Amino acid sequence: MKAHGLNLTTNMTTSNYSRSLSMIKPIMRDPAFLAQKSQPATINDAAVITDLLDTLRANADRCVGMAANMIGVQKNMIVCQMGPLAAPLVNPVIIKRSGPYQTEEGCLSLTGQRSTTRYQTITVNFENQNFQPQQQTFSGWIAQIIQHEIDHCNGILI
Repeated sequence: MKAHGLNLTTNMTTSNYSRSLSMIKPIMRDPAFLAQKSQPATINDAAVITDLLDTLRANADRCVGMAANMIGVQKNMIVCQMGPLAAPLVNPVIIKRSGPYQTEEGCLSLTGQRSTTRYQTITVNFENQNFQPQQQTFSGWIAQIIQHEIDHCNGILI
């Protein structure tokens, strides 16, 4: 099965890790594990970004975002499909939100859809894949994806 197989491509990164073997990881479904708050990520966790991106791509037909705990890693890291690109956000924190609304969401880690409150616009402090501080405002669908994945990092399941 592709979602559990090895991807034999070698990736170059701009971090201290010049070469790494990427892996497509199985999706974690244990609610007790997923309910734990993630720990801050460090440069030593850089390889997890590649695993998240590979696993997101392998599940592209049913997934638009992923948190590290969804692949069994308790680190505060997410990836989000933003149009044609998937972007990592390391140690993301929502610092501003506006425009609350109700919506239904699904999740690879859970069965079915659930109702939740999201915000139309959010501002997030995070680190990029090179662990450089960033701040960006997101709105609409991308903001919803990011909120869902940050909830995962905080041990909140929809």
